[in-house]
Amino acid sequence: MQIIRDIATLHRAIAALKQDGKSVALVPTMGALHDGHLSLVQMGRRVANHVVVSIFVNPTQFGPNEDFAAYPRDEARDAALLVDEGVSLLWAPDVGVMYPGGHSTHIEVAELGADYCGAARPGHFDGVATVVAKLFNQVRPDIAIFGEKDWQQLAIIRRMARDLDFGLDILGAPIARDPDGLALSSRNAYLSPAQRSAAIAFPNALKSAIAALANGGDMYETLAKAEAAIVAGGFDSVDYIALADADSLERLDSFRAPARLLAAARIGKTRLIDNYPVG
Repeated sequence: MQIIRDIATLHRAIAALKQDGKSVALVPTMGALHDGHLSLVQMGRRVANHVVVSIFVNPTQFGPNEDFAAYPRDEARDAALLVDEGVSLLWAPDVGVMYPGGHSTHIEVAELGADYCGAARPGHFDGVATVVAKLFNQVRPDIAIFGEKDWQQLAIIRRMARDLDFGLDILGAPIARDPDGLALSSRNAYLSPAQRSAAIAFPNALKSAIAALANGGDMYETLAKAEAAIVAGGFDSVDYIALADADSLERLDSFRAPARLLAAARIGKTRLIDNYPVG
């Protein structure tokens, strides 16, 4: 596996991978890889000739009081996992390469980024859209793969790729979960043993809400019960829990397909997100 840190070398390496019409799938990550990330890599190997993984902890998507400095980093461990998965190239630029001096351009995907995590984390999705657009231009993949765990992010990236004519396929990979149902996340490493035990209240409450909605339950009553169950299970607060149109992310007053139940909650200093399809 090649490990590349400058753009000129990256472009030469990508051109070599694409010789004879071979295809490249990109899996963007911030490192601290877990089985969820590796499932994206495995999807990439099924749909393309080569997989390129990027590792870049993007400062522009972190707020001033968020965990940029503390975000887990272990490139050597991550690289070893990627070698085992047959990755062709690891793109690992530093901040100066990604945002050279004088960088002043950002991308905003209006409306899709305004609610949910966008409301709780102002500017977050502008940072995501900007760095992903740069990764698309740097790697020039045929396919890019993102996890469905951050459904809002996936919707934003799909819209951006379409609006800006990137001409690549955006694939969503199913959420990877621990055996008890908690969605895998690099931030799960922040949880104490007691918090990790309590965290199962989050997906359990969402699954109960989905069952109630599928059986015709009142949406507002169902979501209020789910929020109460999450807090009763040991969470400190719920940022949001909403039934949304799966494509436009519009909040729904009643169930109609395709819909997604979206939620974010805080336990201690850790903020977790999750979502499930409804119907």
